[in-house]
Amino acid sequence: MNAEPLDLGEALSRFDQLWSPRIVATVNDHDVRVAKVAGEHLWHAHDDGDEFFCVLDGELRIALRQGADERTVTLPKGSVFVVPRGVEHKPSSPDGASILLFERTGTSSVGIRHDDVPDHVDATTGHTLA
Repeated sequence: MNAEPLDLGEALSRFDQLWSPRIVATVNDHDVRVAKVAGEHLWHAHDDGDEFFCVLDGELRIALRQGADERTVTLPKGSVFVVPRGVEHKPSSPDGASILLFERTGTSSVGIRHDDVPDHVDATTGHTLA
């Protein structure tokens, strides 16, 4: 066994890219990812799995739409929220935030169904933390 503890603040200090998650651990067949975010992501959905969000710093907003229903949840520091599989969502953070995500390994950061990917969003299955 070669596992060592990891300080999430230190892990976040290793990169500056926004909307570009880094894999900090793997639990069974799921990735634990951290990301820095600011501004808007894009509307997207993960049809094959839920998406877990935990706000480590700042505030995250997640717009949700399913059929004709649309609402926004606001997550302050320390909050968690799960977007159920198949629900379209659009994360945003006007003032910036650091988040932790829990997703099945290989899940794209822009889901299976999504709007056009803007230049500031990294469409990735997660990067290794350098």
